[in-house]
Amino acid sequence: MTDKFIFRFVAGISVFVFLVVLILNRKIIPAPAVLPSFTYFLPKLNAILNGTCSILLLISLYFIMQKNIAMHKRVNILAFILSSLFLVSYILFHYLAPETRYGDLDGDGVLSASEIDAAGFMRYFYYVILISHIILAAAVLPLILLSFYRGLQMQVEKHKKLVHWAYPIWLYVTVTGVIVYLMISPYYHF
Repeated sequence: MTDKFIFRFVAGISVFVFLVVLILNRKIIPAPAVLPSFTYFLPKLNAILNGTCSILLLISLYFIMQKNIAMHKRVNILAFILSSLFLVSYILFHYLAPETRYGDLDGDGVLSASEIDAAGFMRYFYYVILISHIILAAAVLPLILLSFYRGLQMQVEKHKKLVHWAYPIWLYVTVTGVIVYLMISPYYHF
């Protein structure tokens, strides 16, 4: 496969994922009237997948520093698979579930002045983490796909250049995914 094909493929996947998330998150396609029972478990599953990926990324770094390429590759494949499962679960949850707002204690979807006061500074802290998480998650997808491809093809120098950027961003996204879940989970009302 040529580099041109790979770049087009990665760009196509990245744009497709972005559009699917946008369409389903904005409820352009209406969600079912009755939520499937598994919907309630999806945020916790997402946090578990993100947390596991964080640990796997650290283990992957350890193995490559030990020059254990075989284990580095295996751990990264597992992290890639789990991140892919996370993406499917994330899209499904945001398609099915109503929007949850940080600080919405009564679950009515509207933040009253008293709810905003009760959330205090933590509300701003939450949104800083959430916004950086979302932007970097969208930005890192093509980097992950390209570095994954380069690694599997044993194009080591190209892989290293990509991973220099992809790894810390991917790790940040997985860690902040867990933090976002821990911060928003008290406000789930479904």
